[in-house]
Amino acid sequence: MSETKRSVSIVTQTGVRPESAEAFARWQGETSILISGFPGFLEQRLLPPKPPLQVDWVILQRFASAEAARRWLVSPERQARLDGVAAMLMGHDDVHIVRDDIDEARNAAASAIMISTRVRPGKEADYRAWERKIEAAQSKAPGLLGYRFEPAVPGVQEDHVTILRFDSDANLQAWLNSPERRKLVEEAAPFTEEFHTRLARSGFEAWFRDGAGPGAPPLPVWKMDMLVLLLLYPTVFLFATFVGAPLLGHTLGFPFAVAVFASNVVSVTLTGFFVPRVARRFNWWLRPGVSARPLRTNLLGAAIVLALYAVMVTAFWRLF
Repeated sequence: MSETKRSVSIVTQTGVRPESAEAFARWQGETSILISGFPGFLEQRLLPPKPPLQVDWVILQRFASAEAARRWLVSPERQARLDGVAAMLMGHDDVHIVRDDIDEARNAAASAIMISTRVRPGKEADYRAWERKIEAAQSKAPGLLGYRFEPAVPGVQEDHVTILRFDSDANLQAWLNSPERRKLVEEAAPFTEEFHTRLARSGFEAWFRDGAGPGAPPLPVWKMDMLVLLLLYPTVFLFATFVGAPLLGHTLGFPFAVAVFASNVVSVTLTGFFVPRVARRFNWWLRPGVSARPLRTNLLGAAIVLALYAVMVTAFWRLF
């Protein structure tokens, strides 16, 4: 069976402003009615927030083929719906195209690109409008497997960060060099100060080797990303709280750039040490057996990791 004939799911995780929760629920209900008549659509599942374990909305939309899913992502109907919800959202946008067939795990993304953008003061609204425009354009790019958008957090992260995942270097380079993308990047010049890109072709596979048997297919990149973040976040937070700021910054007087570099060295080292051990605990999710129900296993594992995210954020927020 060809790739385009296997069913896929679009998994969307999004943060909603607390005061807009009711309006967002109504918006999602209207969207559900609209998508139900879209060609190739099979089913939708909506997981509303359940604080403190789950703080984001998670929407799963299943399609008969990758082609049908991509048509929905770039459709005028979806873009019109997104324009109407923008003011209700906050935080990151996280969208993944996940193949439902377990055999498709060997088609994990081969290339990714991280794009950091520094926006001119007062131009944030213009940038977000532009970001939605380029999102619509890149959704048409062949081989796109998903993207993640992290907005700037004043005092913590000054740049907006976008991560795109493609199934091959060739498709990634085709999008980067396309006239359409170049034109869109030029349009962003009036409201951006800096623009940097970084390619990553190897991912975190080396940290997950212990869970693989002989001839095992590559792990899905989105699962590796989630587990790495699960370990990286507490490492960075605790090091910055107890070592970075009080010791390196205040006591030893290290320059900010040196302190940040030291923090990254320690964080990457500790994360690399702990990830293989945690991966073994999650091997049932990373590599579900052929006889397993992959969609159910994927959702259960993702829900557990999301719950752990929420527990850590809540604990750090209240304790520090």
